[in-house]
Amino acid sequence: MRLSLNTSYKKNMDFTTLCIHGSNKKYDTTGAVSVPIFQSATFVHPGVGKSTGFDYSRSQNPTREHLEITMAKLEGGTDAMAFSTGMAAVAILMELFSPKDHIIVSDDLYGGSHRLFSYISIKNGLTFDFVDTSGIDNIQARIKPETKAIFIETPTNPMMHVTDIAAVARLCKANQLLLIVDNTFLTPYFLKPLHLGADIVLHSGTKYLGGHNDTLAGFLVVSDEALSERLRFLTKTIGSCLSPFDSWLLIRGIKTLSVRMKQQQETALQIANWLLDQRKIKKVFYVGLPSHPGYEISKKQASGFGAMLSFETDCRETAHRLLEKVSLIQYAESLGGVESLITYPMLQTHADIPAEEREAKGIGECLLRLSVGLESADDLIADLSQALGGN
Repeated sequence: MRLSLNTSYKKNMDFTTLCIHGSNKKYDTTGAVSVPIFQSATFVHPGVGKSTGFDYSRSQNPTREHLEITMAKLEGGTDAMAFSTGMAAVAILMELFSPKDHIIVSDDLYGGSHRLFSYISIKNGLTFDFVDTSGIDNIQARIKPETKAIFIETPTNPMMHVTDIAAVARLCKANQLLLIVDNTFLTPYFLKPLHLGADIVLHSGTKYLGGHNDTLAGFLVVSDEALSERLRFLTKTIGSCLSPFDSWLLIRGIKTLSVRMKQQQETALQIANWLLDQRKIKKVFYVGLPSHPGYEISKKQASGFGAMLSFETDCRETAHRLLEKVSLIQYAESLGGVESLITYPMLQTHADIPAEEREAKGIGECLLRLSVGLESADDLIADLSQALGGN
């Protein structure tokens, strides 16, 4: 079932308002302010050949529809599909392609996506080239007759490389390729890839969209109706849709997306600047620093820099000490929640990438990734300072 977006509903509504009132579709007569959780697997037909618009929750559920309408509006798309995890969304996406199809992918990539492509998609006959997509010539050089799509993260995970989406979109259009953009780090609050020419936007909804480290989710958002129909068919057939309760949690999380992103970015910039002055920190990777190679491109295509940063310590011992001594910041996988989390990519998110390949990207034993939450910047800096053991 394709979404029915109410076009009479204030087309120019502010993003913050859309987060709260993205879908104005009513599903009951009680006047409930919070959309109900329709915890039903199936729905009664009013008659032969008739439907309420909902038949079976794998195809569509009212709570999930409410969420999907909101996401489509936030990204400026015509349709959005919600999945049980971000990786479920990527797996569905790969079903658009056939054996021998070739896909060009950002070489600095979330480890789960890299694992899926390298161990599952390749087994199923797809081929991949992993390239530095921050250089348009790198992409151009890998296009061949079998190429069907370009898949980019920007900023990348965990090295924070930035890709010029509009430039890649022009290249895709000239070569009749799909452009897929993972927008997990910046969310539609800071970046709208569809407006820059992307065909499909991917999210791990587990992260900033949910925002509270309490549920898993994924999204695909499109602007093309034919592409929507193909993905809807795959979603219904494979069945990795988001449950009603988890849909409700995402609806609740998105309501505060804009205020969270704004504050988390502000704190991340303070921490990045503080890290630059620490003797035991050798490099800081944060797109919001003017010294970052992707700073100007980011200013051109996005309205903000996000709250993700990585940094390199002076040695392995410093990295381990910091991970074990932080107390307010928590040593855990994932990102984007209200709690600040620190991650050791080589042992966690990117552990399945071969060591030589991983280290060539800069993901070594001294690299740490920090997801800045909503705690006070002063408290987070104090925690990092004590964990570093002085300067």
